[in-house]
Amino acid sequence: MLKTSGISVAPLSVPERLLLGPGPSNSHPLVLEALSSQPVGHLDPFYIDLMAEVQDLLRHVWQTSNRLTLPMSGTGSAAMEATIANIIQPGETFLVGIKGYFGNRLADMASRYQADVKTIVKPWGEAFSVDDIEAALIKYKPSVFALVHAETSTGVCQPMKDIGDLCRRYDCLLILDTVTSLGSVPLFLDEWKVDLAYSCSQKGLSCPPGLGPFTMNQRAEEKLNNRKGKVPNWYLDLSLLNQYWGSDRVYHHTAPVNMNFGIREALRLIVEEGLENSWDRHRKNAEDLWQGLEVMGLELHVKEELRLPTLSTVKIPKGIDGKAFALHLLNKFGVEIGGGLGELAGQVWRIGLMGYNSQKKNVEKVLNLFDSELPKFKE
Repeated sequence: MLKTSGISVAPLSVPERLLLGPGPSNSHPLVLEALSSQPVGHLDPFYIDLMAEVQDLLRHVWQTSNRLTLPMSGTGSAAMEATIANIIQPGETFLVGIKGYFGNRLADMASRYQADVKTIVKPWGEAFSVDDIEAALIKYKPSVFALVHAETSTGVCQPMKDIGDLCRRYDCLLILDTVTSLGSVPLFLDEWKVDLAYSCSQKGLSCPPGLGPFTMNQRAEEKLNNRKGKVPNWYLDLSLLNQYWGSDRVYHHTAPVNMNFGIREALRLIVEEGLENSWDRHRKNAEDLWQGLEVMGLELHVKEELRLPTLSTVKIPKGIDGKAFALHLLNKFGVEIGGGLGELAGQVWRIGLMGYNSQKKNVEKVLNLFDSELPKFKE
């Protein structure tokens, strides 16, 4: 007999939020419109054509010609794990440059695939020099070196000049985390000689969370093809996904078709704006934010030449309850900013100006709120 419990559920009503934290960002109305389309089958001829469009658009925003470029069905962390699962075999030396929370995540993931994980570390707010990296490559002789380009926990953008050349010289593959830079910060994967990279859909691309862009070049493909035994993660196995996203279009899993409608539209909007124009817009709005905060007497955590245009870390002044202030902005004004992660918990706010949200009006809004509301929290 059917049990009843008198459940009554109201229709969903989502509060309006301006997402100026570390992600996700708000989506462009055209992206939301694409997401709300009726789905088609994941082997429908229309969808297969759309898959090719998404791949070409991702190659453009990454500035790469990599054949194996696709959006993983999963969040950015799935794409991160895919780089490790496909390229590492047990016992291989995997070197990670740790300068924030997500370098630690790379190291943790690699250890779960039985890699011999080695690390080099910088204080949270700094970046690695070429000399730092070369010394570690000589010392550890890794087969893979992983580095975060845009560290979301600190707001640091890692300079990439000469790092790819070093990895080629010392015969290791280079993995680059571009989660908080794709679409909004200059990226030149081929020029920088990056072998594998990954990102997410919900930050600079301003599509909701759910897809993890992934790419690998021919050097990485050769290592994948020559590995002993199967990739130890069926869902993220590129040798299988390649049959679906490659020319064969052989079924692998039921793809999130509407998410791919959304990311296709998000990428199209970047192309329509112009990739360099998007980069310039993010830089200009970030600089206006930095200047406005400093005029108020607030201090940025990262020196200007290393700051991410997409994510700024602001030191919480002494005597201010940073979490209470962030909750005040969310509850009273519907504006989200982030708190610190890991070593920076309780020390900084993280303000994001990503993708669709990197607009002059949003810079002015957050500066006005800091100006009017922060004094109320001073002792």
